[in-house]
Amino acid sequence: MFDKTKCEEKMQYFYPAFRILIGVLFMYHGYMKFPMGATGIFLVAGIIELIVGALLIVGFMSRYAAMLGAANMVGAWFIAHVPNGWNPLTNGGEPALLFFAAFLAIVAYGSGSCSLKKWEPW
Repeated sequence: MFDKTKCEEKMQYFYPAFRILIGVLFMYHGYMKFPMGATGIFLVAGIIELIVGALLIVGFMSRYAAMLGAANMVGAWFIAHVPNGWNPLTNGGEPALLFFAAFLAIVAYGSGSCSLKKWEPW
């Protein structure tokens, strides 16, 4: 049967893997903007995505990075996707909403183990 204590014991391994995977994917999401010749707000979004992804990978200031990433995804949703309709499956906004949900989880749980949290200034 389902044993909650065993799941909680394994959380120290699974959560960092989740945080690092989201960081890698978000960093790649930002990197993809540069070969396309991003300018203006898309260039700023790409830089934010690279920085947030890198911070999540190493686990440094993860909560703040996730807040910035979530704000970036809200902006992406309203600027790039909503003009094509509200349905995320048809307007291409599904990744933005999934990243937003992942960032909310990271804001709630922080850096976790396998991180540079001990070097955070607070």
